[in-house]
Amino acid sequence: MRSSAVVSALLVLLSSTAFASEPQTRQEPQAQDQPAQDRQEPRQDPQKPQDPQKPPAIVGEAGVKPTRGFFSSLGHNLKDDVKHLPRKNSAYFLAGGGALALAIHPFDDNINKHLEGSGAAETFFKPGQVIGQTAVIAGAGLASYVVGRATHSSRAQHLGMDEIEAQIIAGVMVLGLKETVRRDRPVRADGTRASGFSFPSGHATATFAAATVLQQHLGYKAGVPTYLVASYVAMSRLHENVHNASDVVFGAAIGIVVGRTVTWHGRNFYASPMLLPRGTGVIVNVNLNARPAVRHS
Repeated sequence: MRSSAVVSALLVLLSSTAFASEPQTRQEPQAQDQPAQDRQEPRQDPQKPQDPQKPPAIVGEAGVKPTRGFFSSLGHNLKDDVKHLPRKNSAYFLAGGGALALAIHPFDDNINKHLEGSGAAETFFKPGQVIGQTAVIAGAGLASYVVGRATHSSRAQHLGMDEIEAQIIAGVMVLGLKETVRRDRPVRADGTRASGFSFPSGHATATFAAATVLQQHLGYKAGVPTYLVASYVAMSRLHENVHNASDVVFGAAIGIVVGRTVTWHGRNFYASPMLLPRGTGVIVNVNLNARPAVRHS
């Protein structure tokens, strides 16, 4: 009797130890990006009703996540984002943005001459310089994170963390391209140029990344107005004659890629374009065994 009790106790101890030491896994991607609405939502216990005072978890977000500090979560997620950046979906957007930038490039000077102005137009576009700054957008993301953490709103906390990650990755990519390409700024009417390099536009990249994160989290009802704001910021760069049209077009493409990367947390539904002998189509893969990946925030 005594030996049976000892064996039972050892079995319970080993079972609990194995459960506690089981590492958390992330569902590795097997295809390209999809909107947030296509992520698999965690199942809820039918016996446990949803707390009406607690907002529902964001689509694709695990119901219960391990608590981490801000810097620990940021470092963990950035490492994960960098792994997911080189995907087919990223290549599609960058190829499209690059092709459009090359098509517009011969008309850069004419476009800037038509948009450059003063008076009412200068007053209208002036806020774009501030709105599109990385510090302003990252600060808004940090505010969302802090409020979410203080109010125990995982949705606001997750959104804020993704916005911060997007600004960090976008800033690094823009800086690297500027130093690699080293394209001069457009010549102003007085014959001078703004300091720094022109390609790609950091303001366009930052604002389109922020808009994409909002669209992926909240849908197009939030995405459309923020994309309009991002377009306004991009236009302000042309009006100020500190960027060419091709700079802002490719910057917007980078921003979209970054925004979709930091919000890509695992998929159960994939779709990608394909070329056919007599047209085009979309190939769709459904992974019935996919689970939402754990995302720290």
